[in-house]
Amino acid sequence: MSVGPFSFKIEHALRIGARVGIVETPHGSFETPAFVVVGTKATVKSVLPDDLRMHAGVDVALANTYHLFLQPGEDIVASAGGLHAFMGFDGPLFTDSGGFQVFSLGVGFGKGVSKLVPRKDDVEPTSSHMPTVFDEDVRSQHGKLAIVDDEGVSFTSHIDGTLYRFTPERSVEIQHKLGADIFFAFDDFVLPDAPREEQIASMRRTHAWAERSLATHRANLEARKRQAIFGIVQGGRYADLRAESAKIIGEMEFDGFGIGGTFSKADLGETLRVAIDNLPFLKPRHLLGIGEPEDIFEAVSQGIDTFDCVQPTRLARTGMIYTARGKVNLLNERYIRDFSLLDVETGGYASEHFSKAYVAHLFRAKEMLGATIASIHNLYFLTSLMKNIRNSILEDRFDAFREDFLKKYLA
Repeated sequence: MSVGPFSFKIEHALRIGARVGIVETPHGSFETPAFVVVGTKATVKSVLPDDLRMHAGVDVALANTYHLFLQPGEDIVASAGGLHAFMGFDGPLFTDSGGFQVFSLGVGFGKGVSKLVPRKDDVEPTSSHMPTVFDEDVRSQHGKLAIVDDEGVSFTSHIDGTLYRFTPERSVEIQHKLGADIFFAFDDFVLPDAPREEQIASMRRTHAWAERSLATHRANLEARKRQAIFGIVQGGRYADLRAESAKIIGEMEFDGFGIGGTFSKADLGETLRVAIDNLPFLKPRHLLGIGEPEDIFEAVSQGIDTFDCVQPTRLARTGMIYTARGKVNLLNERYIRDFSLLDVETGGYASEHFSKAYVAHLFRAKEMLGATIASIHNLYFLTSLMKNIRNSILEDRFDAFREDFLKKYLA
């Protein structure tokens, strides 16, 4: 599927839904399925752009419209030559719409809202395996107000409490100035446990805002030459609402689609399936805010092409690393004298050069390098996993690879 400077080509698809493709953008291409690394404030915390490419294997990243609007402001980014020049990253970039952050720092403030929510019989979310939508260091800050109406959202900054207003038109205008290759339409979001009537109202508002976002993008001829816009499917955890939303959004002339909102691990697959069944086959699908290996496998099996999540770097900054045998908390006493490499089975720059004992020492000594090494390792773990997933699809052995990997990882 080709639209202006953006194109998506499916190279191989399995009967079950998993597929391999390639996305072309003005700043290069990337293969799918792909993990999109989150660089919220135009930076992947503690990692240099060159190290993202060279040592972590990162091809594509995502920045946050809400945070960049507040600091330093879209005009400063535009004056620097756009987001790529500003942050020194020459690969493809996404930006989100800002809607989720307005919600999480407003209506959802202090509620620990996650992209994955538990059912009553699920394990309760913890910081070790489930990302919340804001960091601990913003809990005591401003930003507790978000008032939604049919025109947009009024909200206070989590930095200084200043009142601002986002509309679909304003979100698109900001993202035009930021200049990412791919950006998302402005969407509405409610608490995952909100009554069905609220979910329906929010979904319909998202549809109206999608039309306004698309119209604003179409009206900017220069932006259309260099940027693609994705619409977002909502509907909460209701399968019928997800299907309805996907059908309506899928009929709009977006370049691709994001699937937003919150999910339960127990019904993630079914929720995605009903949405994907109602989206155009030849356009890319992005799952917002999901990045745990077991969830990636499930989403890929349903036909998701790209993902973004803060989890790998957020965990890394707490001393938690991914390994082929599961997560390892380097702050545990057992690693003080463990001179084995971080993860021999996965490999990569960090594992080839540093031991668990050394990185554990860095964290205990509160040295910044610890977060850098752990972040590079966790990102490499996921980019390497995505490469192996792509190969397994191309070789028609995805199910076997999934079973073998998760048997070790979740043991």
